[in-house]
Amino acid sequence: MATQRPPKLDKKQVVVTALRLLNELGLDGLTLRAIANELNVKAPALYWHFKNKQELLDEMATEMYCRMVEGLADRAETTWQQRLLTVNRGLRTALLGYRDGAKVFSGSRFAGIPHAAEMERTLHLFTREGFTLAQAVRATTTAFFYTLGFVTEQQGVHPLPGERREGYDVEERARLMADFPLSAAAGTEVFEDYDQHFEEGLALVMAGIEARYRAGGATSDG
Repeated sequence: MATQRPPKLDKKQVVVTALRLLNELGLDGLTLRAIANELNVKAPALYWHFKNKQELLDEMATEMYCRMVEGLADRAETTWQQRLLTVNRGLRTALLGYRDGAKVFSGSRFAGIPHAAEMERTLHLFTREGFTLAQAVRATTTAFFYTLGFVTEQQGVHPLPGERREGYDVEERARLMADFPLSAAAGTEVFEDYDQHFEEGLALVMAGIEARYRAGGATSDG
């Protein structure tokens, strides 16, 4: 019996196609069948490379990360604050470039270790400035989770830049909540000016790191 051979379709081609379709279809509409149709192959051909959709999402997140790192080349951070700003601003920009980008990235597992060099660079900078390794990890992951959550919520309103989902009319919201004036007025703080609000929130995270780990030369992990 002849051994069945995989089609002449490489994994990179599938991932690039999937990321392009993501902007058209969104995460829910991105199926292996849709990708196969775009590549003009049968859906089973993709199973040579991916056992399931999650494996594909892992590869997509990995590609998104690699593209992000390329976009952050030639930077020269000298402090932990500069490093956090660079990485998290870059992450947000990268995720906003894809419909449901934050959802794809969240919970995905990198294929291989493409993140190791940047992670090592970050941890080296933090520990050089006096953070313990545990503190460095907590500080950087807290900032990362903040950015990921912020973009997830932002894309719930604006799936792509310049696109706004129905149901997020701030004036209509204020009218419906007229009996709750503070909550009504808060709409503009929640659903508008995302760039400014992201920066303010990131500054709060950094201030918390400073207060928790650096004020008075504190070194305790507790």
